[in-house]
Amino acid sequence: MADFLARLDATARRIETPCGEGRMAWRLWGDADAPPLVLLHGGSGSWRHWARNIGPLSRDRLVVCPDLPGLGDSAMPPPAETPAPVAAILLAGLADLLPGRPYDLCGFSFGALLAGHLAAQADGRLRSVTLVGAGALGLPRQVTPLKKVRSETGEARLAAHRHNLATLMFADAGRIDALALEIQEANTMAARFRSRGFASTTSLKDAIARARAPVALLYGERDAIAFPEIERRFAALREVQPEAWTGLVPGAGHWVAYEAAESFNAMLADMLARRFAPA
Repeated sequence: MADFLARLDATARRIETPCGEGRMAWRLWGDADAPPLVLLHGGSGSWRHWARNIGPLSRDRLVVCPDLPGLGDSAMPPPAETPAPVAAILLAGLADLLPGRPYDLCGFSFGALLAGHLAAQADGRLRSVTLVGAGALGLPRQVTPLKKVRSETGEARLAAHRHNLATLMFADAGRIDALALEIQEANTMAARFRSRGFASTTSLKDAIARARAPVALLYGERDAIAFPEIERRFAALREVQPEAWTGLVPGAGHWVAYEAAESFNAMLADMLARRFAPA
């Protein structure tokens, strides 16, 4: 499975932009002239959260995946009390990577929160924003007790990863495969920025209210942070974005883009093709 990730990484074009006192790493796949689709990964994650989506989506799009500040290969951002300054770093990076070009934006979990704040700051080049597995809509999230991993080794460490994936990320623990465990280990090793404290706030709802681009919100049907009140989250979004599009992927959990990759890829691609067709 590590070979799969290494091969995928090797096919990317890597670009760096400023981030705090260091650099932020971006990876790009697909035709450089294709319409850009920017994917923001989840908390304690990296570009690897999109491992099962990059190939299919890059057939028709220029897929742009950063490692978010303080995660993966990217430097820590300056201290900030809200996600807005972190989103500003992303927006500045996109201006360098995609000068003058329209783009679509899709963010997962913590990446959804940053996508909302980026959308609040973006100009007309942002064509659409899709939020996946989003928190911070002003509703309490379900409790997902996770096991500490950093002090564990060997089989105990693997078991802790499996427990955390089953508790938070997957609806069906039987779908946790070797690749998911490899991604979880790589992400955990590189994670420095802590984002969980934002999830129970109204930060995303407040930010996405200011978005001028069309908004969509997707969940896996059994998302651990939202189930069984996903409809309340759709309603919360529509309070500030009445025309928002919403969707559910049947039988999937929080990491819907991995657990139900084929369905997720089809839903996202179809939505972008039909509702946000390139001008």
